[in-house]
Amino acid sequence: MRAYHPARGWRVIAVILGVAGSYVAHAQSGAYPDRPVRMVVPFAPAGGTDLLARMIAQRLSDALGQPVVVDNRPAVDGVVGTEIAARAVPDGQTLLMVSTSHAINAALGRKLPYDTLGDFAPIVHTANQQLILVVNAALPVRSVKELIALARAKPELLNYGSSSNATALPTELFKAMTATRIQHIPYKGSAPMLADLIGGQIQMSIAAAISTIPHVKSGKLRALAIADARRSSEFPELPTIAEAGVPGYQATIWSGLLAPVRTPASIIERLNREVVRIVQAAEFRARLLELGAESVGSTPAEWGAFLKSEIAKWRRIALEAKMSAD
Repeated sequence: MRAYHPARGWRVIAVILGVAGSYVAHAQSGAYPDRPVRMVVPFAPAGGTDLLARMIAQRLSDALGQPVVVDNRPAVDGVVGTEIAARAVPDGQTLLMVSTSHAINAALGRKLPYDTLGDFAPIVHTANQQLILVVNAALPVRSVKELIALARAKPELLNYGSSSNATALPTELFKAMTATRIQHIPYKGSAPMLADLIGGQIQMSIAAAISTIPHVKSGKLRALAIADARRSSEFPELPTIAEAGVPGYQATIWSGLLAPVRTPASIIERLNREVVRIVQAAEFRARLLELGAESVGSTPAEWGAFLKSEIAKWRRIALEAKMSAD
């Protein structure tokens, strides 16, 4: 065994400190990112939020010079994936793409393993997605009024599917405003829900346009109305639910990016700048319009204020619809 030599020990310590010092200097130099960035999507692949996340991730990879990898973690209305992001190191290497479910989970009073507002740093409000009321193509209804009449004539015969609370609560609001009884069948993502809707296992859904429009165009699903207060530019002949017989009805899905709280402000500012540029580019905006969505882009402060207002709004709607976390 070689004898311990104090000078050699100090040299080892000096090397370790030197490496650590160079790492800190590198981190402080603003060289972000220095490795692939993970974008957690707390929903299944092929849904509206996932499709939007992938469109942004592809372009953000080019802007940052590092791959932005979408990591789908679907479970419990987005809670599992959201917790993963909340517990991540706040270094900008983990981002979270959220949708309306992020606010609804808090609005319903659900016991969450994270603080919906306090555990995250807002980056940017990316887009708003229209919702479409669609039915199985074989269902003998061609309007909202006919759907309401069928649901009232045969209470609890119809089933509706949802991929998250972001589509379940708007449908519960529709039920409350039309005095109908339609059974809720929850799914872990839009893809399996739409597959069952096309197959006839369920009869209707108020679903994200971005994932539903292709099936409407192919004739596999029949669109009855737009849930938003304005009509779709892709289907201008399609009435809104309010126009079609449910005055005052309106619902949309929004999406946006968050980071773990205490992520450096310089990183938040850069991500905001890059994503705003991406979502407001003419070709990106045009593509979203084709899919029934609309680019937004915002400051982090505007996005944070919007999230607070959405939690309050959906809390009021949940009370009116008598819907709880159960």
